[in-house]
Amino acid sequence: MTERFDYMKLSGEMTRKLMELSFLDEKSAIGKEIHDLLKIRASQMNGCAFCVDMHVKQATLHGERPLRMHHVAIWRESTLFSPEERAALAWTEALTVIPHGGVPDALFAEVREHFSEKEISDLTFAIMIINAWNRANVAALAPPGAHDKEWGLDKANLT
Repeated sequence: MTERFDYMKLSGEMTRKLMELSFLDEKSAIGKEIHDLLKIRASQMNGCAFCVDMHVKQATLHGERPLRMHHVAIWRESTLFSPEERAALAWTEALTVIPHGGVPDALFAEVREHFSEKEISDLTFAIMIINAWNRANVAALAPPGAHDKEWGLDKANLT
């Protein structure tokens, strides 16, 4: 697969701003484990090969277990996720493919059981950010692993 265009170079200032937002997101009230899971799940749903590849490598570097990463696609049937992680994954799915009529009140109530208002807000921004990256990379056909060495992802040893 050949990359269609290099949005990082062509729209450098906008890319830098999205990167700044991503770095802010990493400091949010949501833990690394949930960040990793939601980034993998949204990227799977959006068919973003570049981001699935990148976030699996990041999660590996963060110490995530391989089986849990395999189970992200089947999280509803898996016993490997906590109630908090399940709520975050459900919120991720609802905000990645927004249902007709919006996010159901029942889902918000479930998420509210596990997260504070600040955490829900931060979780929402995290999902918005990964969806933005997914859309840019899917449009550009960004090749998986293209920035591994530059971003230190080669240290995951997942070639």
